[in-house]
Amino acid sequence: MASSFDNYQKRKLISSYISVVVSIALVLFLLGCLGLLVINSKKVADHFKEQVVMTIYINDTAKEVEVNQLNKSLAMADYTKEAKYVSKDEAAELMKAETGEDFMDFVGYNPLKNSIDVYLKADYVTTEQLTEITESLSNKAFIEEIKYDNDLVELMNNNVKKITFWVLLISGLFTLIAVLLINSSIRLAVYSKRFIIKTMQMVGATKTFIRRPFVWKSVQLGIFGAIVALAGMAVVLYYLDITFPELELLRNTIPIIALFAGIFFLGVIITWISTFIATQRFLNLKTDQLYY
Repeated sequence: MASSFDNYQKRKLISSYISVVVSIALVLFLLGCLGLLVINSKKVADHFKEQVVMTIYINDTAKEVEVNQLNKSLAMADYTKEAKYVSKDEAAELMKAETGEDFMDFVGYNPLKNSIDVYLKADYVTTEQLTEITESLSNKAFIEEIKYDNDLVELMNNNVKKITFWVLLISGLFTLIAVLLINSSIRLAVYSKRFIIKTMQMVGATKTFIRRPFVWKSVQLGIFGAIVALAGMAVVLYYLDITFPELELLRNTIPIIALFAGIFFLGVIITWISTFIATQRFLNLKTDQLYY
């Protein structure tokens, strides 16, 4: 009978430990995924910014040497990520592929212009920078027109600012929620052993002696939970890197390593502090207060 009861108690204890580990792992996993979003938000925003094209249309009377010189100077400019020359014939072929019709059959000639598509670096995709670049290029006589989607640029920059603000706000809020949830799980685990704590105290054990095994066990659970959360984060990061290779999520590993280390130590620190506070509370209670 006693053996059956002991087995029941062990199963109950193991179940309690598993629930704590799962709770810690889930909270840290969600917090870590949010951290991945935060550290890669600028990279994602920069990727979309660098899809904006500034097209420079060139007069038909422009000399080939002038066009080549302009193309080379643009490619070497600080603000340029890529500069691509598109002849009027190439532009006509692209339009034909997009529309499925040859417009020159109706027009009788090619009305398009030779052009240079300039893809800017993300830091230069602002209305002010684009205006400055346009003004610096407009003094060349063989440039007929410079076009870019200014409305899209303004909308993109405004949305990036809003998204950044809300991501940081949600990150702070979620961190607070993570601390509270882990703290609640640890307090419930310690609460189930409140009579053991008081019994040890009544036979003369010091508070430090009583607290030590509880803290150590909770730290172990925090480590296990953090390892599970980090494994989940690694899988998510690997999947995202394969799905969106253009973002190069694994190119700069220092922030990722720092995030993984931060999540691990966060799991250890929160469990340590929560257990310390929970055990201290029950150590300070009177025996008759344990029943409430």
